[in-house]
Amino acid sequence: MFKKILVPIDGSETSWRALEEAQLLAEKFDGELHIINVIQPYNNAALLAVPLDQATITQGNSELEKIGDKVLTIAKEKVAGFKGKVDFALEVGHPSERIISFAKKDNCDSIVIGSRGLSGIAEFFLGSVSSKVSQYATVPVLIVK
Repeated sequence: MFKKILVPIDGSETSWRALEEAQLLAEKFDGELHIINVIQPYNNAALLAVPLDQATITQGNSELEKIGDKVLTIAKEKVAGFKGKVDFALEVGHPSERIISFAKKDNCDSIVIGSRGLSGIAEFFLGSVSSKVSQYATVPVLIVK
């Protein structure tokens, strides 16, 4: 365990703390880091039937991708001193589903995730991403507060 660590980040303070913890674990156990940012694109269903034209939705999704890229750039700076292998990926879809799928696809042996992200009020109603990941992941999940 802690040889291939998946670290989902969203730019929140707890995701940065999770990245720090994952880096310490990877250094201690000679592991590697797989850092992902998941963006959830806009679509008509996600907007709860608020009518928007396709151009507006496309523009919004493009902006989300730019933000995701910026979050990954910050992550690269934060792990610049790490001596082990580090991979970065931008995923698109529902965050908890993409995290679990990525962990399986990449054969990660653990997930280190922040307890609270940037999802705000939606998290209150739908349950947190970290909660869903810990419930459905097939590998150990460390939730960092």
